[in-house]
Amino acid sequence: MTLFFFVISLELKRELVLGELRNPRVAALPMAAALGGMLVPVGVFLMLVEPGPQARGWGTVMSTDTAFVIGCLAVLGSRIPGSLRLFLLSLAIFDDVGAVLVVAVGYGGPLDAIALALAAGTVGAIVALGRMGVRGMSIYVALGVGLWVALDRSGLHATVAGVILGLLAPSRRWVSDTRLRAILDRVTARPLDERWGGNAMARHDLSRAGIATREALSPIERLELALHPWVAFAVLPLFALANAGVPLRGLAVDGGLALAVAAAFVLGKPAGVALFAVAAVRTGIAIRPPSLPWRLLLPGSVLTGIGFTMALFIADLAFDAGSLASAKLGILVASVACATLGLGALAWATAGTGHRNARAALPGADARSAGARR
Repeated sequence: MTLFFFVISLELKRELVLGELRNPRVAALPMAAALGGMLVPVGVFLMLVEPGPQARGWGTVMSTDTAFVIGCLAVLGSRIPGSLRLFLLSLAIFDDVGAVLVVAVGYGGPLDAIALALAAGTVGAIVALGRMGVRGMSIYVALGVGLWVALDRSGLHATVAGVILGLLAPSRRWVSDTRLRAILDRVTARPLDERWGGNAMARHDLSRAGIATREALSPIERLELALHPWVAFAVLPLFALANAGVPLRGLAVDGGLALAVAAAFVLGKPAGVALFAVAAVRTGIAIRPPSLPWRLLLPGSVLTGIGFTMALFIADLAFDAGSLASAKLGILVASVACATLGLGALAWATAGTGHRNARAALPGADARSAGARR
């Protein structure tokens, strides 16, 4: 799960530094929606659950499963505009970072000052090496492992290491587009019948071209491309298979707890996302893109109630053995309900738009439509 949060943190930094969320008011919309999607479900859960040890599980209902939300959007294909995908992805990323901070503070153990000091020193070393231009991956991997161990011993949850390391990853590339083009032009200018192995200068140019094509991407982009398949197809499925099971034999379901968890996701999560998004736009804090109408954003918010992976992770930390199965049952029911309702609402809201969106994406579509209007 540390690797999962590392990739999530890389995605967040890429969007904030290099992507469409560079404008603070654009980034404020998914950030405000994520805040509402964390606070309102917690309120619903605490209103429905009985006071006592079960109330400690409030962190379970805060998170959105990024992978499942994006998978649901993929089902509708071109009917979903890119602005809604970006909004929900950004919301889920902010949501996940918030959830791991809650895990660190709310579900950690007693703090160890020496381990915290070692973790701070490790972070300082990573920052210093980055400022010095050190690019060797092995030293950063070693320091990252050291940070994970220090945080694990400190009393904070070790997954915080993934968030910290992702945010510290350099976002600046070392080879510009102009320089890359010049190097590649030098390689492609060589005669076709000339062998690379017979000329030292040719081998040197080819080696430089390989380095340049790699360094034309920033480290956060390279790391994200390399790790995302492992997280999506190995880490998350293995975690889900290991933790999603609900023992049916001899299961004594706590209906109140399962209902509180399910209601927080199905009702509280979409309501919090929608209310805080509307409030942020109406107060001028955030900007809603013209390509993201309320008729898509509001039904899309229902998908944020899919908590699955992160919810199971926090539930395992928050509940005792007697309550965990009931909490898992509420999570599974809520995730299935939100996926079904969200997909149905979006399918109804986008009926007939798939063909138009696909046609608009074709080259020259804007010009043809403008000509038709004239």
